[in-house]
Order: sequence, then structure tokens, then C-alpha cells
Amino acid sequence: MDSSLVRSIGQEFSLTEKQIRATIELLNDGATIPFIARYRKEQTENLDELQIAEIQNRHEELEALEKRREFILDTIKEQGKLTKELREKIIAAHDSSTLEDLYLPFKKKKQTKADIARKHGLEPLAKIIFSQEDISISHEAKKYLSSNIKSEEEALSGARTIIAEWINEDTKARTQMRTLFKKHALITSKVIKTKEADASKYKDYFKFQQSLLDCPSHRFLAIQRGKTEGFLRVSISPPEPKALSLLEKHFVRTKNESAQQIIMAIKDSYKRLLGKSMENEFTTLAKEHADDEAIEVFSKNLRQLLLEAPLGHKRILSIDPGYRTGCKVVVLDSKGELTEHTVIYLLGDSEKKAASTIIDLIHKYKVEAIAVGNGTASRETEKFVRNLSLPNMPELFVVSEDGASIYSASEIARAEFPDKDVTVRGAISIGRRLMDPLAELVKIDPKSIGIGQYQHDVDQSKLKKSLDFTVESCVNHVGINLNTASKHLLLYVSGLGPALAENIITYRTEHGRFRSRKELLKVPKLGKKAFEQSAGFLRITNSDNPLDNSAVHPERYTIVKTMAKDLAIPLEELIGNAEYIDTITVEDYVDEEIGVLTLNDILKELKKPGRDPRGKTETFKFRDDIHEITDLETGMILPGIVTNITNFGAFVDIGVHCDGLVHISQLSDEFVSDPNTIVSLHQKVDVKVMEIDLDRKRIGLSMKVSKDSHS
Repeated sequence: MDSSLVRSIGQEFSLTEKQIRATIELLNDGATIPFIARYRKEQTENLDELQIAEIQNRHEELEALEKRREFILDTIKEQGKLTKELREKIIAAHDSSTLEDLYLPFKKKKQTKADIARKHGLEPLAKIIFSQEDISISHEAKKYLSSNIKSEEEALSGARTIIAEWINEDTKARTQMRTLFKKHALITSKVIKTKEADASKYKDYFKFQQSLLDCPSHRFLAIQRGKTEGFLRVSISPPEPKALSLLEKHFVRTKNESAQQIIMAIKDSYKRLLGKSMENEFTTLAKEHADDEAIEVFSKNLRQLLLEAPLGHKRILSIDPGYRTGCKVVVLDSKGELTEHTVIYLLGDSEKKAASTIIDLIHKYKVEAIAVGNGTASRETEKFVRNLSLPNMPELFVVSEDGASIYSASEIARAEFPDKDVTVRGAISIGRRLMDPLAELVKIDPKSIGIGQYQHDVDQSKLKKSLDFTVESCVNHVGINLNTASKHLLLYVSGLGPALAENIITYRTEHGRFRSRKELLKVPKLGKKAFEQSAGFLRITNSDNPLDNSAVHPERYTIVKTMAKDLAIPLEELIGNAEYIDTITVEDYVDEEIGVLTLNDILKELKKPGRDPRGKTETFKFRDDIHEITDLETGMILPGIVTNITNFGAFVDIGVHCDGLVHISQLSDEFVSDPNTIVSLHQKVDVKVMEIDLDRKRIGLSMKVSKDSHS
């Protein structure tokens, strides 16, 4: 392992070299991030998943930089141009920009204007001018006239193209220009006049300018989308006089005729080469930064959604609301299996029949909870159910439908319910989502859940990597029941993946339920490494060993048995018994392999083995007299549910078929830099109506109502 890389990463993240080295070694040995964070705390000195992921990503970036450095050195060496000084500069370069600047003069490129001028023998003239000798430029240029160069101006113009290329390839000039762009670049957008009539959604950017440093990520992505769709012209650059002045200070040393030629070459270089190069570089950097912020917002929202409290194994009646085509109704047993489905209509005379159908289903299947999707006709359906004349009415929950339609038309849904149409599958998904959000949502592409901003505009491979990491983190944080988990849940378990998840399902089908974690080793192709990485995250209820239903890793079972033996009680009596557990002194069990951090985790788990960390779900009710945007008045205080969180605020459903926006400035009386520090997805909040735009169906809300908002 390269010590300089380890040292560099440690300094960057303010961590010890020991932590960095241990983390990289574990990753290289095939350990997953969830496994390292949970079961290798002593080696990493308690690094969490995000820190481990940062180390992994940075190590990969630095390794890629090293490979690029080697390629550049080899390429320049093959050209016979690798001097000792240049080699030292390349080796000393610590970032890709500096490295690429050094490589630029040696990079293979298409024939340029400067190349043509060189073919016509004008490079010596360019060198004379660039040296800024006090000579007669006109007299010197005459020496280079030929069949290809007909005039003095042609000779000087050709020489200037060569000088322009030298200016563009000057590493110091590029560094200075990069600093100028960093501090003073402006992002400017203008509407393309011929497209103005169709570009109303980009009206704010028809004539727009802002410092690139101050431009929020969501605004940058909106402008870029307008450019991509052909409605806006966009540029990123500092004021041109600043850029030209900087270059003149760097290159111009005299006030003679040569200097005037260099000033002309500077203008050409900036307009045609250097300015465009920097604009492209800073557009890319700004896009990467905006992508990273948007992806972080999406990932935070996804984590909150996946870790929403489950209702648990209940008998559920699930309704996918609808007007013309009716409401699709399904009944699920406590395992989430479909037992019956039908359609009810809430319009006109059909409502009485619908009420009778729902009441019959509730009685017939002893329904324990009702799930109503939050899409079209949700409020009307919710009101209809709440008005049913039924004693001991099951609790009613309004459930997000985001992504349910995507699931219902997917191959996964078709495989699960091949003889059911998409509407029935959608209702099933709504009910199962109430039962266990995590188990159901892993079947849907996270991009389709509708909880981010500009998710289709960002780097898709980076987005997928981040969202996969989030799903994997959530699945392993919660822990999975090995005997009930679907293939889609299992494939996110540490150390498994699609093939082993499929093999586990096949084994379970052929041999029945797993009786112990050890039995996992009988699954085809599931070896010791996969067992080590996955076993601690898989739960088995009613196992021969009660520790199999806990987060205690099998490699630590011996220590727990020793603890029970030292207390002179059976293992079963120790588990869940806080009175005994509190008497254990962890230091007594520290050895070379296990330390206090892991031992404390074990004791915490023993107190509440297999406990679901997601908490309990809660019911929610909109205000009865508010159904449409026309029912709203400014100043009203209403209950709502947070449906999406962005960098500029939070969207809240208040039951009027279009979400209102609580701008970041209205989230709190205090300054807020990150909305996620104030609200979470699907949080119950009280909001005040500040603005109502009926034409654009926009609602401005404020959470500066009271400090006691629902949570």
C-alpha cells in the first residue's frame, strides 16, 4: 500500500494513518462498508459508514490519478521530451488540473491554426516576437513571405496563432486564470429569442446573471436543463477585461511593437482557446458540485423513506383511490399475501354498495389496519372510509403512492402476480408499503420514487452508486429476516448480491426455513467470506441458538456464552435481561481481537435482541374542511406531511392535491443552511398559508407557526 496515499488521505480527512491503512486493507480484503462499520470498530477506531465510504472513494480517485501520472510520464518519454525538470513537476502535481496542464503541450490533438503556421515556417517569427525584442516587426515579417504567406499581416497573424497556443499551454497562466475564474466567474443566461414563446418555465433565466460561487446547485441545474433543451444560451466567465489584464501582466514586459503583437495574441488566445478551456472546466466543476449536492439531497430523502416506521405484520385492507375507474381494493394477510381483491365506486348511488363491501371485507378478514394511497381522490376516499358506520374501526393510514405505478408495471410485479393487472398490483404495493416500507421500496428504482430534485439531470452512474449505497446501508442497519426476506431485500445484504440472494431463495424453497445461521454455509456458492460478511445482518426467529435473532455476529457467540457462564446462568436467561447485563464489566472480556467498542455493541444488542430500529408508525389526518386550493386562505394554520426535501426548502402536502412549498427561509426563525436539519420526509408538521397562486397552482407556506410542530 502506497504510504504517500495513506498519508494524504489521513491529512485530508483529519484521521490517523492507522485508520486509513486499516480501512483500505479491510476493503481490499473484500469487506463491505456495513460490515466494517459494525463489526470492525477496533481496527478503524470507530469510523462510521460515511467516513469509510469517503476513504474508499478518495483512495480510488488517488489511485486513478497515479495511473494517469504514469501514463503521462510514459507518453512524454516516448516523445523524447521528458526533461528532469518536467518529470519533477509531474511527480509533484497533486491534482488532476495541474497534471493535465503539464501534459497539454504534449497531448495529441487535431491540426490547429498554430500547426498550419508552423508548417509555413512561422515559428521562428513567433519566437522573436514572444521574446519582445525591440525590432521592426514589419521588417522582420517580410523575411517569412512565401508562396503560402503572401503578406506581412499574414505572417504576423500566423505567428500570433502560435503565440496564442503557447499562452494557452502556459501552466502558470492557466493556474492564474483558474484562480480568477474561481473568484470572479459569472454564470449568464439569455433566452434564445426564437424559442421564447415555448420557454415560459425558464422565464426567471431569460436575462440572468449571478456569481458562479453564489449560484445554488438547484438553480445551476435548472439553467443547464434550459440550455440542454435549447431554450437558453449560457456562459460562464469572469468579466473579460479582468481576464485580459491578468494575461497581459503575465506575458507583456515591454511597450514596443512586439508587445502589441502579444496583446493581440492574448485576446485571440483567450477568446478562442484559454477562455473556452476554462469555461468548459468550470462548467464541469460546477455541474459536478451541483450533482453532488442534488444526489446528497436525494440520498438523505431516500434514507428517511426507507427507514420509515413499519406497521408490522398486520392484516391490511389497502385502497388505491380512483374516480372514473373506481377504487382498487385488496386485502393482505399478515405476511403480505393477497387474499382478495375487488373494485368499489364512490360516485352517486354506488357509495352505499361500496360501504357495504368495505365493511364486509373488514369483518370477513378481521382487518387490523386500512391503507389509502395519497394519489388522485385520496381525500375523498379517506373521508368515505372514516365515515363508515363501524364500531372498533381499524386505524386508517394515508400511504405515499410515489413509485407504486412503476412497481406495478415492472417485471418484479409481473413475476409476483402474473395473473393480476397493474391496478391490483399497485394496491398491493400500497398495503405492503404500510406493513414494511423498506421491504417494498427496495423493489422500485429509487429514481422513480419522486423524492429528489433534478435526479434525471445529474450524473446517472454517480447517482446509482450513491442510492445503492443508501439502500445497502438501510437494509443492513435494520437487519433482515432470513426466512421471510424477498430476493430484492437479500441482494442488498452485506456480502451477498443477486446470485447468492437467488441461491438462498432456491435453498429455502427446497429445504424449508433456515434453522440456524450456520445453515447458510449449505447454500451453493455461499462460502466463508460471504458468511462472515452477511451473517450478522440476517435474523432467524425461533432458531436453535437465540443469538441468531440478534445483531451479535456468530464470530462473537463464544464471548456471549462465556459471559453467561461467568454469571452462572443459561444463555437464554442472559438475553434480554438488563439486570444481569448491567453487572457485566466489558474490560474483563477485552483481548487481542475484541475491544470495548464491540463489547459495548454486544451488550446493547443483548438487552433488546432483534429490535427494529425504525420505531412505530403514526396515523395522520388532514383538516376536514380543506379539500381544494380554492378552500385556502392566507393566514390559515393547517396540518401537513413533508413529501419532499430540497436544498431550497420542503414541500408539504396539506390535502389540496398540490403540495405547498416551505421555502428554506420559512422553516425556522433561526438561519437554516440545510433543510434536513429541520424536517424529515413524511414528518407531520403545522404550516401557515402565506401565499396562494391559483393560476400556477402554487402555495407558499411557513413553518414559523410554533415550536411544537408534530414530529
